[in-house]
Amino acid sequence: MNNILMIEVSPRGADSASRSVADTLAARLGDLYPSARLVRHDLAVEHLPHLDDVTLRAITTRDPAEASRLKEAARRSDQLTDELLQSDLLVIATPMWNFGIPSVLKAWIDLVVRPGRSFQYSNGSVVGLAKDKKAILVLASGGVFTEGPWRAWDFVEPYLRQILGFIGITDVQTLRVEGMNIPALAADAVPKANKAVADLAL
Repeated sequence: MNNILMIEVSPRGADSASRSVADTLAARLGDLYPSARLVRHDLAVEHLPHLDDVTLRAITTRDPAEASRLKEAARRSDQLTDELLQSDLLVIATPMWNFGIPSVLKAWIDLVVRPGRSFQYSNGSVVGLAKDKKAILVLASGGVFTEGPWRAWDFVEPYLRQILGFIGITDVQTLRVEGMNIPALAADAVPKANKAVADLAL
């Protein structure tokens, strides 16, 4: 493993459950792959732009002249997409907000899921171009969504698995930090997830 890309989302800093488990995972990866390059993006402070008309044109145009003219508008997307394509392992550590992903994570996804870069259309179907990679999802939530009555309300893991599969990343493992708002579960949520880090196939 040569390149690891870690995307962290929570704005809660040291109080973030997903960040705490991501730190544990980063430490294990460092022990296993001491020579690997680890790139960590903190989307809570980087303030990635949401797609506007100019950026959307810049990253989707098939006109070489227009692409050249809008090169600067595509610069940030190019950088983030290059990092994704160069990575061997992608880690996304995010909280669940209102049963879905925070908008800053969606902004990152919109900047890296690009036709001709991370996927392409071929013979009426889609071919993912970000192949031969692994992904680990570190998902924190106030409730329990892996089982029970709230399971159908989880739009985080199904969406992330679907969009990653769309660009060719199908080897996906998940670490759950569940029950952070449930008194009987909260104290054990992070320790339980940290312990599960050791069981990941890395």
